[in-house]
Amino acid sequence: MSDFLVLTLSLLMSLLLLPGMATVRDSTTLLWLCGALMIGGPLLNVMFRLDRIKLVMLNARDLMTIARFSAGIALVIWATSVALALPRFGPAVLTFGVFAFTGLATSRAIAVSILSGLREYLHRRKNVAIFGAGAAGVQLASAMGQSPDRRVVAFFDDNPAMQGMDIGGIPVLPSGNLVSDVYRNAISEVMIALPDSARKRRDAIVDLCERVDIPVKILPSFIDMLVERGNTRLRTVDPDEVLGRGKVDLDTPEMVKSYAGRVIMVTGAGGSIGSELCRQLLNCQPQKIVLFEQNEYNLYALDLELQSRAKARNIEVLPYLGSVTDAGRLRHVMRQNGVEIVLHAAAYKHVPLVENNEIEGARNNVIGTKILADTAVQEGVERFILVSTDKAVRPTSIMGATKRISELIIQDIQTRAPHTKFSMVRFGNVLGSSGSVLPLFQAQIESGGPVTVTDPEIRRYFMTIAEASRLVLLAGAYAKGGDVFVLDMGQPQKIMDLARKLIQLSGRRVKDPLTGEGDIEIKIIGLRPGEKLYEELFVDLDNLRKTPNSKILRAEEHCLSQIEVAGLLREIQAAIEAPNPGKLRQILMRCTHEHDVSPQVRTGTEPRL
Repeated sequence: MSDFLVLTLSLLMSLLLLPGMATVRDSTTLLWLCGALMIGGPLLNVMFRLDRIKLVMLNARDLMTIARFSAGIALVIWATSVALALPRFGPAVLTFGVFAFTGLATSRAIAVSILSGLREYLHRRKNVAIFGAGAAGVQLASAMGQSPDRRVVAFFDDNPAMQGMDIGGIPVLPSGNLVSDVYRNAISEVMIALPDSARKRRDAIVDLCERVDIPVKILPSFIDMLVERGNTRLRTVDPDEVLGRGKVDLDTPEMVKSYAGRVIMVTGAGGSIGSELCRQLLNCQPQKIVLFEQNEYNLYALDLELQSRAKARNIEVLPYLGSVTDAGRLRHVMRQNGVEIVLHAAAYKHVPLVENNEIEGARNNVIGTKILADTAVQEGVERFILVSTDKAVRPTSIMGATKRISELIIQDIQTRAPHTKFSMVRFGNVLGSSGSVLPLFQAQIESGGPVTVTDPEIRRYFMTIAEASRLVLLAGAYAKGGDVFVLDMGQPQKIMDLARKLIQLSGRRVKDPLTGEGDIEIKIIGLRPGEKLYEELFVDLDNLRKTPNSKILRAEEHCLSQIEVAGLLREIQAAIEAPNPGKLRQILMRCTHEHDVSPQVRTGTEPRL
């Protein structure tokens, strides 16, 4: 009805304003022309789907549709004028078409303005800004135009050519004044619409918003949105984004050279670290990779993954089921394949589980390491690398104690094994590995929270799985015998800060405990048994040595005598066979406390590199 009214007024104005149209203003002619509008208008409306245009998403394509409709209805009036033999009616038809387009577009613009005003009146929408005025940002702004609770009031962009422009009535502001402009325009949220190739810039914006407490969300890539099919989750966080430092480049010629053409055995091959070690080894072109794993499914999955890639490189991959506590099985596998290098990643590593399963933790981590190392020496293995943990330094948990004793065992065996080079690698927390905080926190965020943190002050060193695996491989290349290698991981991060960052990077807001505003709660649950506030990397900071890679440190640490290690192993073995968990716990903690004492432990201060 409104469109017919606009068309009628446009016709009357074109007849009234143009000179020489007095002869066609009689009632009969006007009735014929209005009749043409009444018949042609609905037909053209069906043809051009004018009534399907959504006012809240009026755009250039819609204006083109209105223009085509206006041209069509003008042709209807021209055909009617020809049928009525009206003189000099061409200018009137052209003027009518212009008036019709202007009226139809203006009426819709007014309707949009009225609807927007009503929505502002009925809903208190919060102001948001979009960082990135490219195609993704413009599409996001267009989509948010119909949001009942948000409205886009500004774009921010690094491109000087874009700054100062208006896009759909939204100003593009310079990114250098982001913080001040956010507060000046009462913006309560920043949404980032940058491509994956601009990750560094995106991370810098996230860090800036975090520091000034501005809520921030990240628009997913188009592919991510297709996969999620409208899921409210904005994105999954990559481990590299939460390191709090740059990635360490550990790709060196020494690493490839040390493993090329060799036969390498990886214990615990099906675990997070073990499987990544095998993937990295493929790039070193070894002759053969021996996968040794006690979990059948993990071994099957890894073997299935590696076979096609290994075949393309002419590398033999052989899967073997077995436990590192079975000396006969180890000897058979090593001898049959002529193993030259052993990467020992088989261990029980989850602190709470090992804390309540002392016997099996010590059997696997301590006795298994001893059996494996002895077998490696007997079978003439050239290099043996033990995967250890920062929890082995002055441990407070059973898991950490078993790993520290494993280190002492390796150091002791090295004194009597001149033909085998032993070395150890201490990891911080490996982001993305099984049991690490990253998948745990992401699962908690996906389920709506809360995200559980044991203590507000707890800190940890972090590294990625790729960094961890390359560190193991480089340790084998740099080993001189009995060495302890550690990656320079920067300063330890607060787990509380990590939780906040993950929530924000995942597109949510941390819930304020006072106001209740936000999406995900962070809940403090208290330290678990055996857990420390701060982890350390070295027993003795005075004996650090450089390596060919400036980001890898080597420590020459105190070790026990052969008699001390033998006595300790007898006690542990007896407690396991008894079985006597209480006695075993006393032995493990007594040993590590006697030999790994530092001022930091006595005073409770935070250790620093």
